[in-house]
Amino acid sequence: MTFKIQAAERLTQLPPYLFAEIDRLKREARAQGKDIIDLGVGDPDIPTPPMIIQELERASRDPQNHRYALDQGLPELRRAIAEWYKKRFSVTLDPEKEVLPLIGSKEGIAHMPLTVVNAGDVVLIPDPGYPPYRSGTLFAGGVPSFMPLTEENAFLPDLKEIDPAVLKKTKMMFLNYPNNPTAACAPKAFFDETVKFAEKHGILICHDAAYSEISFDGYRPPSFLEVKGAKEVAIEFHSLSKTFNMTGWRIGFAAGNAEAIRLLAKVKSNIDSGIFQAIQYAGIKALREGEPETLKNIKIYEERRNVLVDGMKNLGWNVRSPQATFYVWAPVPPGYTSAEISMKFLQDAGIVVTPGNGFGMNGEGYFRMAITVPKERIQQALDRVKKMGHGQGAK
Repeated sequence: MTFKIQAAERLTQLPPYLFAEIDRLKREARAQGKDIIDLGVGDPDIPTPPMIIQELERASRDPQNHRYALDQGLPELRRAIAEWYKKRFSVTLDPEKEVLPLIGSKEGIAHMPLTVVNAGDVVLIPDPGYPPYRSGTLFAGGVPSFMPLTEENAFLPDLKEIDPAVLKKTKMMFLNYPNNPTAACAPKAFFDETVKFAEKHGILICHDAAYSEISFDGYRPPSFLEVKGAKEVAIEFHSLSKTFNMTGWRIGFAAGNAEAIRLLAKVKSNIDSGIFQAIQYAGIKALREGEPETLKNIKIYEERRNVLVDGMKNLGWNVRSPQATFYVWAPVPPGYTSAEISMKFLQDAGIVVTPGNGFGMNGEGYFRMAITVPKERIQQALDRVKKMGHGQGAK
């Protein structure tokens, strides 16, 4: 008799993780000798600032930092997060009760449904949206209910369209602005509307603000917590990954409602043992001294954005210039699905883009390009797109 491992039902409900599938296709193309220009995954190519690396080196030599970290993070890190919030958003946070360091914001987001969602409870999820909103919900036994993000509504969910029967079962809602993948930004008026909606229906809002610091043309995205009453109904997730080019370091944080923070800390204390303390000290350095480096990065991204958007427009593609994030969300030309045009980019031009349907049903009809490669490579990509001959009006 041959022993066979049977996957848990929660895993069978998940599609292949989008970026893992893209990595597989990239490896296949490179194995065939193709020069691949990767506009797929949003992973900053600019190195982590030297002063942050130097702080990691210093802290890693201290034997006190080689032991288990505190579950709730170093008090100094929590204070640095609160100071950063006050300076950036004019929001006051209690570093003891309203701040929680995370092993990257993705970890906290994926674990968040375990705090309040019971089997059968509904979680409202933006569609298109970041895949862990859905997977975290399923792992907690929750039921995802998708909120369409449409261009006609500026890629904001229409709260009035949510089924009242669904709302009766809803415990949590995920939001994400500046948005991945659409690059849309939300005005404070929408956040204010959402706070009132959450109060009325007893829903915990989980706002993913990972891209709040990558913005252009002088625009500064607001925090959800800036809105009156937000801390009564919301928790917000931030990441040092995009802000300080620290994706591989795995450090982020949650802030907001004290009870939501307490429950997330309880989940984490049963799952992980905290962030390596040397990385926490590097995070303190980043939060307190890293803004000039972030501003330098923004100038680089803004120049890349202009090269890509202007170049695509000149080739006949109908693309909008994003105010924030390092993504361009582009309509698929007539005659293609998002998967088909993405495959054509890869096969005909050696360019990796992300099909919109990988972010949900409402992502169909779009594809995402990341400006996380040098502008010279973006120009090479544009030259290859020109040779493809497929502008927005092509078929």
